[in-house]
Parts: sequence; C-alpha cells; structure tokens
Amino acid sequence: MRGEVSRLGEIPDSSLTDLSAFLSELVARGASEHTVRAYQSDLVQLIAWTLTEMDRFDAAKVDTTLLRKYLAYLRETGATKRTVARKIAATRSFFESIIGRGKIADNPASGLRTPRQTRKLPKFLDDSEMAALLEAPAEETLLGKRDRAILELLYSTGMRIAELVGLDVGGVDLIGETCIVRGKGKKERLLPVGSYATRALEAYQEARRAAGFPCRPGGALFINARGGRLTARSVGRNLEKHIRTAGLARRVSPHTLRHTFATHLLNRGADLRSVQELLGHADLATTQIYTHVTTERLRKVYEEAHPHAKKKR
Repeated sequence: MRGEVSRLGEIPDSSLTDLSAFLSELVARGASEHTVRAYQSDLVQLIAWTLTEMDRFDAAKVDTTLLRKYLAYLRETGATKRTVARKIAATRSFFESIIGRGKIADNPASGLRTPRQTRKLPKFLDDSEMAALLEAPAEETLLGKRDRAILELLYSTGMRIAELVGLDVGGVDLIGETCIVRGKGKKERLLPVGSYATRALEAYQEARRAAGFPCRPGGALFINARGGRLTARSVGRNLEKHIRTAGLARRVSPHTLRHTFATHLLNRGADLRSVQELLGHADLATTQIYTHVTTERLRKVYEEAHPHAKKKR
C-alpha cells in the first residue's frame, strides 16, 4: 500500500461527486439516517483508499482486481467478516448508482465474494429477568411512568428503537390497543399493543398532562424532561440505569427487548410468518435465527426430562 488512507477532509471535492449523488438517492428512497451515515462512512473509506492507488477517484478505472486489493487491505487492518460484508454491500450499491447515471457499464463489485457469516444467536431475557426489568422504573414520577411505558411497549410489540422514538401520540390507539410504526424504508405496519403496555401508556399520558405537557396527536409520544422528543441514545442510557436497578448482570440493549419479544412468542407457539410480520422483516430468513434459539431451549428441556437423552459417562 502507498501511504496512509486519507481522511474525508483530504479527499478532493471532485472525488466526492459520485458519493454525494449516491447519498442523495438513498435519502430520496427513504433510507434511515443510520443507513445513510453507515454507507457514507464505508464509501469515504473506499474512495480515500483508492486515492492511495490513483491520482483521483475515477469510477471507470475501478475494476474487480483493485477492489479485491482493497478487501485485502481491510483484512490486514483487522476488519471482521461482518464489517467486510457490509462494506461490499455498500460498494455494490454505490457502483449500481453510478451505472444508473450512465457513467460506467458494469459493476466492478459484482465479482466480489461476500465472506460467509457465523451468525450469533440473539440474546434475550427470560421471563423472570424481563419481569424484573419492567418493575425497575420508579413509577411515582413522570419519567418513571414514561420509562415503564417504554419498556412495556418495546416488549409488547418488538418494535425497533428508532420506531419507538419516532412514534407520535396519534400513532397509538389505546382503545383499539394498536399502534402504527414506520419501519425501514418508511414502510408502515400496524402492531397490536398488549393490555399491560396499554395501561402503562394511559398512566404515562395522564401524568404527562398533569405536569403541563399536553398530548397532541401530532406531537411526540415519548418526551424528555423539557418536553422535546426523546432520542434513541436517551432511551439506551435510561435502559442501562434500569438494568442496574433490576440487578441484571449481563449486557442488555434496546434491541435485546426485540429479541426477547420474538423468542417468547415462538416459545409459546407463535408461527414464524406471524413473527416475521410483527417484526417487520422483509425476509423470512432474518426471522429464522430465532428458531435456533427455541430449538436450543427444546434440546435442554429434552436432555433434562428424557431418561435416555444423556449419554452415560
């Protein structure tokens, strides 16, 4: 490799033209801010690296051999298989965008082989751990009632954290016990809301009104102490606090509650297609990871219960 990979500020503006156009396309297609930021980061690294191999970034001069050399660089710097796979996906999409604008005829990234992933089983809470977490917020305060409602809603619906903070008051029907969330690609789906979550939301909204924060249909459902919309980062910080209160030793993220939702449903007989729809997964294969969790649980039950299941030592 010649030299160090440049930083964004060192990349000539002319080299960023294709990237800017691609990111604008992503935004127009309804990609989330997280997706746009991730693609930008990956592609800035790619463009910066190519500038160590050529004077300026020229999509017409990038071929599969050069991209394979880039992947070798990533592996040399310790990139994981997951990271490499994500960067390959970003690179393919980037060059497809350039093809769409008529600047090149073929996608040089189409010949790249995506590394096979070793999928980790999703971590989830058992019934007693989930119950302890739900009881952790101090419900005598407005923020405590809010956090209880957040935890109940995440566990009740399995929605993503971005979907939760994006909810407006009018997006939840407490009488019909449903809510409408906007997921990836701005696709909307209707979710049932359980009675425990409904009662927690009613208590939160009542306390919120009493504290001088009206619940207008177009306003944010979950607000901070100043009345502004709650952020995903704030939800994560509050969750960490409640995890400590609940005495849970292992790491739990907002996404753990989504895993818990799916696993508990499947453990109690829900079919995979229904869980897929509730989670908003476009591909059933994404949901199938949870079947490995339930299979593992069934094997443990079998080994403990069946007299001939365990091998004799």
